[in-house]
Amino acid sequence: MSITQLSELVKSQKEFFKSGETLSLNFRKNALKKLYRAIKNNESKICKALHSDLGKSEYESFMCEVGLVLSEISYMIKNLKRFAKAKHVKTPLAQFAAKSFKQPSPYGTVLIMSPWNYPILLTLDPIVDAIAAGNTAVVKPSAYSPATAKVVKNIISECFTPEYVAVITGGRQENAALLNEKFDMVFFTGSPAVGREVLRKTAENLTPVVLELGGKSPCVIDKTAKIKLAAKRIVFGKFLNCGQTCVAPDYVLCHKSVKDEFVKEVVKQIKMQYGEEPLNNPHYGKIINEKHFNRLRELIDEEKVVTGGKSNGFALKIEPTVLDNVGWDDPVMQEEIFGPILPIITFEDINEVFITINERAKPLAFYLFTEDKALANSAIKTVHFGGGCVNDVVIHLATSEMGFGGVGESGMGSYHGKDGFMAFSHEKSVVDKKTWMDLPMRYQPYKSSFYAKLIRLFLR
Repeated sequence: MSITQLSELVKSQKEFFKSGETLSLNFRKNALKKLYRAIKNNESKICKALHSDLGKSEYESFMCEVGLVLSEISYMIKNLKRFAKAKHVKTPLAQFAAKSFKQPSPYGTVLIMSPWNYPILLTLDPIVDAIAAGNTAVVKPSAYSPATAKVVKNIISECFTPEYVAVITGGRQENAALLNEKFDMVFFTGSPAVGREVLRKTAENLTPVVLELGGKSPCVIDKTAKIKLAAKRIVFGKFLNCGQTCVAPDYVLCHKSVKDEFVKEVVKQIKMQYGEEPLNNPHYGKIINEKHFNRLRELIDEEKVVTGGKSNGFALKIEPTVLDNVGWDDPVMQEEIFGPILPIITFEDINEVFITINERAKPLAFYLFTEDKALANSAIKTVHFGGGCVNDVVIHLATSEMGFGGVGESGMGSYHGKDGFMAFSHEKSVVDKKTWMDLPMRYQPYKSSFYAKLIRLFLR
């Protein structure tokens, strides 16, 4: 699509929004129901596309993508009326007689830019939230997952007219052209590097933005942790989608006293969950492309490999790999891994661990395995992170009852459920003042000592 055509599309969406059709709750509900049916009807095509792009199995495709989107739609339909309703708040006595309320209002025409690692979930979930909030939307999927982008485009075209919701495919040229348009809000999911560029471009128009980024999410194993269960859950969360999950445990900080036991259990769990030959496991995914495959291969220090390390360049597969005796200065600790490599760092003083984490870029997720409730409470309060779990990993993003998002370098803003509805809404603060009386104390001339005393009484 040419730059002129993109501009015309954005213009047509702005005109459609001005018509007021998207303000109707019935219109929004019907749109969500239509999208739900289309996803259900195209489930097999979605799964085939996810397998083509990322090697995902049908089971994983539904569990981690399709099913979560359907759940978000159902949640929105059920709660839309409540979310969109004006919320009345107390009115100060000085503003008598009046009533005060907050009214959620859609931003208008929004841009949604999604990544390649969960190309259904992280594309359709924001669309659901944008529709529920009453916006029109231009959606730009990642060029790295072309099969899934094609299916998303077909589903959206089947459900909606382009002046309401439209999908634009392509690469950097299309990304740049879209960011040059003046949207009413931009929602971006991707790398911190691209997120900075998005923020620079949106700043030129003072456009509100939600950034869902990433970072090196730590996983701490306390000496009181249930090691077998910790290993089982960490192996699941780390190697899900071949490690290409923004909230996957990036690295493990394990107490010295339980490190050997933990490593042993991780090796055992990898074999139990992925088999003796993970590269031949049809349910184990692949790296998105050759560029990322080669980057990951360079992060594997053969001398520190405990298990795994093998790869298949033709199939773009790397075994679940564990590195032991890793230091903070190792190459694998200098960037977000975003692949099936799990470095393990040993510690003795857990308080020093929390200080070290806080000295680094704020991670998208933080995980702590411990049976010490006081330690868990302390960590939640003192460690800076977007979201996380105690005694589990990853699952905090799989609910519509809590917002999901980063902080600092890992992002800004959150979505899912009500948080998603509000992310695509501006909350208007309104005072509805009555006309049957008018207190004179605010008007000049300010002469009356009685009114001066009254003002001080009201505003103390």
